[in-house]
Amino acid sequence: MSEKVTLAIAGLGTVGGAVLRQLRDNADVIAARCGSRRIEVVAVSARDRNRDRGVSLDGLAWHQDALELVDVKDVDIVVELIGGQDGVAKALIEKALRAGKHVVTANKAACAHHGVAFAELAQTGDVQLRFEAAIAGGVPVVKSIKEALAGNRIRELRGILNGTCNYILTSMSQSRCSYDESLAEAQRLGYAEADPSLDVGGIDAAHKLALLSALAFRHRPAFDAVQVEGIEAVTQEDIGFAQEFGCEIRLLATARRHDNDEIEQWVRPALVPRDSLLAHVQSARNGISLRGDFGGNLFFAGDGAGGEATASAVVADIIDIVAGRCVFPLGAALSSLPECSALSPSKSRGCFYLRLHATDRAGSMAAITRELASAEISIEQIIQTAAPARDEEAKAHSGRLPVALLTHEACESVMRGVLDGLAKHRDIIASPLLLRMEAR
Repeated sequence: MSEKVTLAIAGLGTVGGAVLRQLRDNADVIAARCGSRRIEVVAVSARDRNRDRGVSLDGLAWHQDALELVDVKDVDIVVELIGGQDGVAKALIEKALRAGKHVVTANKAACAHHGVAFAELAQTGDVQLRFEAAIAGGVPVVKSIKEALAGNRIRELRGILNGTCNYILTSMSQSRCSYDESLAEAQRLGYAEADPSLDVGGIDAAHKLALLSALAFRHRPAFDAVQVEGIEAVTQEDIGFAQEFGCEIRLLATARRHDNDEIEQWVRPALVPRDSLLAHVQSARNGISLRGDFGGNLFFAGDGAGGEATASAVVADIIDIVAGRCVFPLGAALSSLPECSALSPSKSRGCFYLRLHATDRAGSMAAITRELASAEISIEQIIQTAAPARDEEAKAHSGRLPVALLTHEACESVMRGVLDGLAKHRDIIASPLLLRMEAR
């Protein structure tokens, strides 16, 4: 690589514009980190050439077709910030790697679904593929797993990986707003898209977890092995019950290695104890905890999205490439990475939160506890309340007895069987909600 390193950037949205600004504003700092090599952006591509991005594009070659960036003479690194699982983003990454160009991307969906194919192209072409910005924005968790913790066997990771969901759940907890009200506020502030389904449905966090799990436990990414539930069914009532249990509700992404090397991966709303570090990750921030056999318990937190935080991770990847720091895309040679051995859902165990509405009559609670006892599920704590405080909620819940309980450790498949039975019981009104409860 020559003393001048040239870049082409595809995608000039919030992140792309911030990358350009950081490369220009911090050029002296960046050059020092790169052994005095100068980084120069020479070509860009985006949908709208005339949009005001708050940064000058003078002197940069403009290409309407992002794939043309690979053909620009002497381009060393292609930065993909278009996004999306397939389409132009996937094609650009593949073309650049085949052409012997290094690639930096923030695309978690493409890497989660096509990471093995990308890694094979990168290794074959002896080029770098880096995706720090794809997970947790400016929080350097990918680099930490690949490098700082490279000699550890990681047993477990848990994280809050989606800022939209975390903002909504934090708002519901602090402002006593409903889910719909909190989602509307997140959209107004720009934390949520007009169509928020990938975020609130847990898919965005699942893409990130599939990559983190692959890096942490040394297997090939397996998005289809991630059990995914969104936050749409969480109500203000659940927030209140969780607080009475001394907890907060967070969309939690969890991966665990079991003794037989089977990997458990899930994304779902879960109760976390109020005194845990994850409970203190609020608003649109992200947080990840890792447990290594020699590194011990580590915790990372910071801005998980936004132009500047994500650009910081993109530029860090660029600097590593320019400075000659080489790592395998998935943390180890692809030939050494097996397919993910996914834990069967029937083997998954944990403590659970169960919320339901029973008919307000004598004997209804006995029917609930009998159903649990027949499945040998032990109750740790139970709360039943009067009508909700809000008038409109009180009217909707007339004749209902809201009940929430925490169980001791149980098999998840057994719990779900009980849930199905309770949903059909004559004393249960509406659908019950089952959430995981993280260890106190």
